[in-house]
Amino acid sequence: MPWSQFRIELGQLDPEQMESALFDAGALSVTLTDAQDTPVLEPAPGETPLWPSTRFTALFPEDVSEQSVVDALQAQLETPLPVHSMEQLEDRAWEREWMKDFHPMDFGHGLWVCPHGQEVPEENATVVYLDPGLAFGTGTHETTALCLEWLGGAQVGGKRVMDFGCGSGILAVAALKLGATSAHGVDIDPQALEASLENARRNRVEENLSFPDPNQLGAGEYDIVLANILAGPLVNLAEQLLGICRPGGDMILSGILAEQSTMVQEAYAQGCEEIIETRKGDWVRLCCTVKG
Repeated sequence: MPWSQFRIELGQLDPEQMESALFDAGALSVTLTDAQDTPVLEPAPGETPLWPSTRFTALFPEDVSEQSVVDALQAQLETPLPVHSMEQLEDRAWEREWMKDFHPMDFGHGLWVCPHGQEVPEENATVVYLDPGLAFGTGTHETTALCLEWLGGAQVGGKRVMDFGCGSGILAVAALKLGATSAHGVDIDPQALEASLENARRNRVEENLSFPDPNQLGAGEYDIVLANILAGPLVNLAEQLLGICRPGGDMILSGILAEQSTMVQEAYAQGCEEIIETRKGDWVRLCCTVKG
């Protein structure tokens, strides 16, 4: 059935009050989205920050008028409403809508990430089949793409890999499909661990993926350490991440804005050989060999 979709900017209003007012006005669902493409990539545990500019999108039955919604909100909020609009929305297979912009992606050297049910146009490719679920990491963001591009060109066969901040598990799964003997995933979000395990199962590599306690990682345990998180945590975790990578192993750091690169490099300089920076858009990847 068709729907009426009402959109309104949050402005200076309280988000909980806005959500409550929309449901009181008859909304069947309410979604919060970023109105200005300012990503919140990885909040700290227990935090649920909103974007600087937040938009509410509410679905109403088809026959609801924009004016009736506006009047109901105005009565609840008692302040002039921010920018808003309403449009008719035809019914569709909503559970597959997110797939429209998720298509097979080539990361070089025969490594592809592909949604389930689709095929890649390259023979003998290494394909990671992925449904990201609620976790971060499909390969579409520059930070993840930078790590996948490194993996595609690296010698991963027979290596032990740590995916620190595993998100959807995309890097750990890719490493295993490229021939790594084992991969471990660490993440602060329990949903990320669930998504990682499910994606490993769908790629038939779950037997070689595990999720250790991040406080009990062994010294020099990994040949490759991939940490696609954020600059601040990378700096704070430098000693731990360097410690778990064996001498001569590869350290791959991502989730770093270009202007933060120097800060992160300084935190790892003493423990790494020459650090190589690779840029994609506003983001950089840092790669180095851990000193003996």
